[in-house]
Amino acid sequence: MNAELYNMNDDLLVKYLLGEASASEEKEVEEWIEADPENQRYYDHFKLIWDESQELALQSKVDENDAWKRFQQRVSRDQGAPVMTVVEAPARVKWYDTRVAAAVIMLVGVAALLFFILVPFRSGKQVVLAAKTQAQAETLPDGSVVTLNKNSTITYADAFRGNSRTVKLNGEAFFQVKADKAKPFIVTINDITITVLGTSFNVKSNNGKTEVVVESGLVKVEHASKSIQVKQKEKLEIENADTAMAVEAVTDQFYKFYRTKEFVCDGTPLWKLIQALNEAYDVHIVIENPALKTLQINTTYYDLPVDRILDLIISTYPEEDIKLEKRDSTIILK
Repeated sequence: MNAELYNMNDDLLVKYLLGEASASEEKEVEEWIEADPENQRYYDHFKLIWDESQELALQSKVDENDAWKRFQQRVSRDQGAPVMTVVEAPARVKWYDTRVAAAVIMLVGVAALLFFILVPFRSGKQVVLAAKTQAQAETLPDGSVVTLNKNSTITYADAFRGNSRTVKLNGEAFFQVKADKAKPFIVTINDITITVLGTSFNVKSNNGKTEVVVESGLVKVEHASKSIQVKQKEKLEIENADTAMAVEAVTDQFYKFYRTKEFVCDGTPLWKLIQALNEAYDVHIVIENPALKTLQINTTYYDLPVDRILDLIISTYPEEDIKLEKRDSTIILK
């Protein structure tokens, strides 16, 4: 059974709800519902509208066949592609029977509600991009490019329709957004909404904290009824609803490591480099000697294993007499 949403005819769903479908038609509908969670959600919404329409059936003399066709035509026009087949009413039954008029009247009367509920499922299958053990770059339907860090995913419709381009992010990603003033690009993550027209920026979620770093252009960040703009070479960190929406200057380039494979240090304190190494390599390095934490690092480390980077730090600053000790899974600098 093909689970694609377009394969199910709404008229067959009506027959199914009326109890007038044949045994083979009932089986077809039930297999379609079970084949995909999106199909189940679409059917549930369709049935909800159907059930709520019953009370209106005897209160209107609307030509239900004409109303149904007008509704179908509007859905096709608004979505830019035909999604329903216009059917003529059988003369002897007038589109199944008078009970169907209830659904037709309700569908026409709440067309706007239907668009909000059903359009997401009519707009195309949901695509999930996942990066597991290494970063992965992909081109989105609008030509924008996203680079996912490891253990990260984004979800979006396979074709951006409507008035926006919306993706849902879990983890970390860098977006290079193709400009389109008529269709803003929207990223949702941790109850945060990030809206751009055409720019490049990095978004990261870690232990409930969300960080937005803007490389070029301008982005708008909204959270907990608050909104702020973040400009080039600025970043914003949000931990909870009480977090003050205040931007700060970007002082390092460590957020680029998963894309560039390099740590660029320019007067960077050792504690900050170690923090980046822990996150990038999923290790646990501890600076035992407090005097070492403020040691200034002025080196670029490109595509090196973490052990090699630590060796270079020790050899570059022999006067500090840095010692490295391993205790179980912890690496100690002292």
